[in-house]
This record gives sequence, structure tokens and C-alpha cells, in this order.
Amino acid sequence: MDYLDLAKVYEQLESTTKRIEKTKIIADFLKECPPKEIEKVVLLLQGLVFPKYEDKKIGIASKLVVKALNTATGIPADEIERNWKKTGDLGETAHDIVKRKRQHTLFSSDLTCDKVYATIRKLADIEGTGSTDLKLKMIAELLTSAKSSEAKYITRLLLEDLRIGLGEGTLRDAIAWGYYEKMNSVNIAAENESIFFGKDTELAKIRDKIQEAYDITNDYAEIAKIVFAQGLEKLGELELDPLKPVKVMLAQKVKNTAEAFERVGKPAALEYKYDGFRMLIGKQGESITIHTRRLENVTAQFPEVAKLVKANVHCHSCIIDGEAVGYDPQTKKYVPFQNISQRIKRKYDIEEVAKDVPVELNIFDILYYDGKSTINVPFNERRKIIEKIITTKAFHINLAVQITTDDEKKANAFYQQSLNAGNEGIMFKTLTAPYKPGSRVGYMIKMKPVMETLDLVIVGGEWGEGKRSGWISSFVLAVYDPDTDEFLEIGKFGTGVKEKSEEGTSFDELTTLLKPHIKNEKGREIIIKPHVVVEIAFEEIQKSPSYSSGYALRFPRLVRVRDDRKPDSCSTLGQVEDMYREQ
Repeated sequence: MDYLDLAKVYEQLESTTKRIEKTKIIADFLKECPPKEIEKVVLLLQGLVFPKYEDKKIGIASKLVVKALNTATGIPADEIERNWKKTGDLGETAHDIVKRKRQHTLFSSDLTCDKVYATIRKLADIEGTGSTDLKLKMIAELLTSAKSSEAKYITRLLLEDLRIGLGEGTLRDAIAWGYYEKMNSVNIAAENESIFFGKDTELAKIRDKIQEAYDITNDYAEIAKIVFAQGLEKLGELELDPLKPVKVMLAQKVKNTAEAFERVGKPAALEYKYDGFRMLIGKQGESITIHTRRLENVTAQFPEVAKLVKANVHCHSCIIDGEAVGYDPQTKKYVPFQNISQRIKRKYDIEEVAKDVPVELNIFDILYYDGKSTINVPFNERRKIIEKIITTKAFHINLAVQITTDDEKKANAFYQQSLNAGNEGIMFKTLTAPYKPGSRVGYMIKMKPVMETLDLVIVGGEWGEGKRSGWISSFVLAVYDPDTDEFLEIGKFGTGVKEKSEEGTSFDELTTLLKPHIKNEKGREIIIKPHVVVEIAFEEIQKSPSYSSGYALRFPRLVRVRDDRKPDSCSTLGQVEDMYREQ
């Protein structure tokens, strides 16, 4: 299949914001796609060349793509960079540059999906001496053969930022829709979609089977290959793989115990909500894998956890869900999430870091046990399984602290007990509920304290890309230290800002406020003179070595601009310290 055909689909998807139109575009494309190509095509539609669960990144820097564009077109690098700064999108720049390239390309050839896919996959494996030059040569070869629209999306693929607005739900529905049309030799107009995705329709049932398959594979490319080449019924043969990640079940949030019981029913299982790092751990014989909730493989970063599981989880195979909580080896007190989150990207001195900030693994669920999925087993039965197979050891591996009750007074007392122990709050769980990977379902609820807001100063930021080009889209926050007359960084935010001013404070409005106070720019990063004060809500204050204040805000979001506040009358470092102690 020509890559140009796929590039045209990208263009169609990028040109509409309507989900139903995107679904129909992909459905039409997939049902005509050769079965042998469909797995690659579905990956490329997602901007991927590796399934999400594989621990591989393309790892190409923007500067290398600029050099490759220069090599392929003969247009000077500084001219390419000026265009890039103007568009805010190197893919759009590649489109413009290739369209007017000066280099004579006698030896260029039409690109195929297979060529693009195979070349980009190879880039991820090139290492060692001369690797940069080889990568440059391979990228330039692709861009030399590319038409302008192909160059745009090849560039975005290389940078792992496709920007076509394709969500997982849309891709799922498109696979179902395309398969239905192909099997029934029909063509459903987009405006008639509701007829087929209504409750209990044949198409809705196909969609649900595809979702069930995705819940245990996390791979729409594999699913599409099976569906179009072998038929829908073959999806029933898919099974959980202990060494592949599954999306974790997510919780909804409530304000009090009465609301929690109303959601999950009585009696309910209540558990500590730990301030740690969510881990999905797979065991198959002597092999152990550890994945994050974002499907990142962090087995190498947490070798002590792998050892704990090998020694204390007594089964041949399983997938367990838990939280790794850092603690101080001297005081045995829990430390904030920030302390262990830095280990995710660490590649060196891991054993030493593990000694400085060890973790306690708290297990609260199981999805697979000795060859069988347990996701449809009731939660209280799943709890019995983990109680049976795990040997607990204080400050190493434990079961999540749990009580079962229907009494609000006992629930509130348990909540306070968890907070006093240094945890985030408590979880409420329906005793008879299944495990739903990736879902925020009404039978798992979290209850946490509601934090106050802080008035902070914006002291830096980053220029946006794509539709946010020309706007500042990420903002650095600072707290005031009256003792030194300094503004000390405490975090970054981009949440709470609206695309349109009529919906609230917009990126455009904030950019207009901040532009006159920009002191310095380096690439997309900017330094801003302290002037604009904003009110910021957040879930928690954490200790952090990353920011000059020594603290970081967890999940900060904009509430409003404080026009009535001067920078030196914003929240102080002392206030932050007091709030941290109180929480």
C-alpha cells in the first residue's frame, strides 16, 4: 500500500473534529486495506511503529529532523528553523519545505507504508558510534522520496506527535464499523451511525467484543488483524499474558462516606489509598515484569520489587495490581510520591537509589492467577486469592489495609486512621464487582481531602505547538519568599486554561497578559518577569528537589487570574510550609 494513501487519511482525520466523521473515514479505509498490511496500518494510524506495551521509543530529536530536511531538500537549516518557529509544528514545516525543495531527486521512489514502517522501526535500534549519521541518512532518504503531505506525517511520526485527534474509542468503533460493512456488503452513511450503535444492535455487539479484546491485549493492531483476516469469533481465543501490561482500573472521586456508600453499595470493602506509584506486576515462572498505569515497563528501575514478588508471591503465573510506597529507611515513615517517581526514567545507580529510598509494595487486586483470568471474579473472591498466595513482610510486601463495613462512623474513623498513617485517603470497593481494565467505574471510589488554593506568580513558560502555536501553553509557577525577596518555583500548570475566552480564562488571554513581561527566550522556553498572579487549585503539596522552593504541587490547575494581587502579595513560602505540615 502506498504511504500517500495513508497520508490522505491523516489529512482527512486532521480536517474534522467530529468523531463520527473520523470513525467513518477509518472504517472505509480499513475495510479496503489488504489483510497483510492492516496490522502496520493500524499502528501507523495511532502514530506508532511499536505496540504501546513494548518498551521502545523511536527517540528522534527535532534537531536531527531539521538536519535531515536540510539534506533532503537543500534548504538551509536556519531557514527551516525560522519556518518552524512560525508554524509551531515541524511537520507543517516539512510540508512547506518539501513542497518547494531545491534538491534534484533523480533516485527518489514512491513510498509504501511498509517502507516507512520498517525504516522508522529500525531507527529505534541504532546505537553506538556513527549512529547519528546513520539515522540522519535514513530519515533523509525517506524525506527525499516523500511528497509534501507524506513529509508532514513522516516528521510527526518520527517525533511521536501525529496530531490527528484519533482517540482509542474512535479507533475501536471504526474497526467494528469497517468489519460490519465488509461482512454485510453494505455502506452505512455517517449520519445513520446511531441506528447501528444503539443498544443491543449487531454493530454495538461487535464493538463490545472488540473492547473486551482490547481490555486484555492493549493492542488494536493485533485485534484489527484478527478481525479482518480471521473473523470476529477468533477474538474469543485471546487471553491475558502475564508479562504484557493491562490498563489498570481507575476510581471515581467522592467528597464523603455517605456519597461513597451510595455509589458502591453496603457493605463495602474500604482500603487505604496509598501515596505511591501504581504498579501492575506480571509473573510467569521466574520472569517478572513491572508496568506503570501508562504501560511503561519499569522492571529495571525497581529490581527490589521484582525480587519481592519472586520470593513472596506463591504461584506459577499471575498479574497483581498494587502501589509501591517510598519510605525513609531510618525513620520508617512514608515519603511523598515525588521521591520515588524520579526512578521511572533512571538508568544508572539504580541499586544505590533503591537503598536510599526503598519501597513497600502494597497489593490490592489480582487479574490473572495460574493460567486463568480473574477479571470477572467478584472482588471479595479476588481478595481471598491474594491473601492465599502472598507472604507479607513489613516494609517490603503487604496486602492493602482493609476493613469491610456498612457503618459511616467506622468508615470515617478508618479514613482518619489512613490519613494519620500518611496516606492520601481511602478507597471504597463493591464486594461483588469485576475488575474493569482502563475504566472509571462506579464500584471503585476514592475519598481524599479537598485542598485549599494558592495565589502564585507565573515566572516562565513554553510556547505551544499545533493549534496552540503562538500561545504560551505551559506555565511555570512561583511562590514568594519575603525573607529573600525571591520568587521560588513550585511547579507547572496547563490545566484549567480554556481554548476559547467565553469558556473561561483562555491561552490567548494569558499570553496577551504575559507577553510584555517576557525577559528571555530559548527555543520554545521562555523566562517571564514576575507580574501576573493566578489562583491555583491542587490536590496536594509534596516535597520536591526539582523546584527551588523545595515543594511541588500535585495536579495544579488554574482557577482564575488575580488582577487584584501584586506579585509580592501572593502566597508565601511560609504559608506553603504550614500547609504541607497540616496535610
